[in-house]
Amino acid sequence: MDIRKVKKLMEMLEESSLSELEVIEGEESIRLSKASNLVTENIIQQTPQIQTQAPAQKNITSSESLSENNSIPEISGHEVKSPMVGTFYEAPSPGSKPFVSIGDVVKKGDVLCIIEAMKMLNQIESDKSGEVKAILVENAQPVEFNQVLFVIE
Repeated sequence: MDIRKVKKLMEMLEESSLSELEVIEGEESIRLSKASNLVTENIIQQTPQIQTQAPAQKNITSSESLSENNSIPEISGHEVKSPMVGTFYEAPSPGSKPFVSIGDVVKKGDVLCIIEAMKMLNQIESDKSGEVKAILVENAQPVEFNQVLFVIE
């Protein structure tokens, strides 16, 4: 792609109200994104929802636990981490039953979720047998490399 086109696209994005722009020309593609301080502050202030198994079978979010005892609930067990950057999906298709839920017993090799990366759907399998104690990511949320997705005990 011609550098002049890239510069022009950058100028157009900066002048527009769009936050992201992707252009694909044949086999070439470019994705531009502009970050503002307001967006960054909102992301930092948000607390992720952490699903855990509590005595009353209630899901606990980190904001609830912070207000109750000023700490994130301790979850011990084997951590299943994301092997890539992508988007986490709990089910094979929208509206389908999730692969696993808290309290499910899984075997080594069972599919736990899908991570979409670069338009490829990658099944993430359990590397340990046990009970799913926590699901630390919400459906359709972005995940980072080595981010803990599940806790299995």
